[in-house]
Amino acid sequence: MKFFKHLITVTKHRLVVLKHCFKVGLYWRGICHDLSKYSPSEFIPGVKYFQGNRSPQVKERELLGYSKAWLHHKGKNKHHFEYWTDTDALGNTVFVKMPVVYFAEMICDRIAASKIYLKEKYTDSSPLEYFLSKPNATMNQSTKQDLHYFLQMLAERGEEYTFKALKQFIKVNKA
Repeated sequence: MKFFKHLITVTKHRLVVLKHCFKVGLYWRGICHDLSKYSPSEFIPGVKYFQGNRSPQVKERELLGYSKAWLHHKGKNKHHFEYWTDTDALGNTVFVKMPVVYFAEMICDRIAASKIYLKEKYTDSSPLEYFLSKPNATMNQSTKQDLHYFLQMLAERGEEYTFKALKQFIKVNKA
């Protein structure tokens, strides 16, 4: 039963992200979003630790102290800010600014994840509330400021306005 519930959850999430990505003009990113979740490295732990109201990776991390599925996922998916972490020649951690297409996909992903896990409790403030609950998230400061800006916009102005603004942001900042 967990197999089908996880499969349905992942697929629903991907479809919501696809819809959001299409609204901001990221057609290919929407189509390719989270395909790695169907790989054995991510899907099997996803089934094993499935709960329905939060990511299975959270449960895996609680039980093992880390999530092997997450390590695989963030290494394969550029829409996660953790992907954009490196070390400089001295071994210092460097947080790289996310390219705009992956940044926009990240916003679509966060909105979709909130909708999938919160179900009827979702509001346009939910992604911002989640972001604010993680003040120690280590990402590039410019990326963090832009993320806060768009999530605040979503909370205050709604999805339609935010997606239009995000689409314009992509157009202006695409390299």
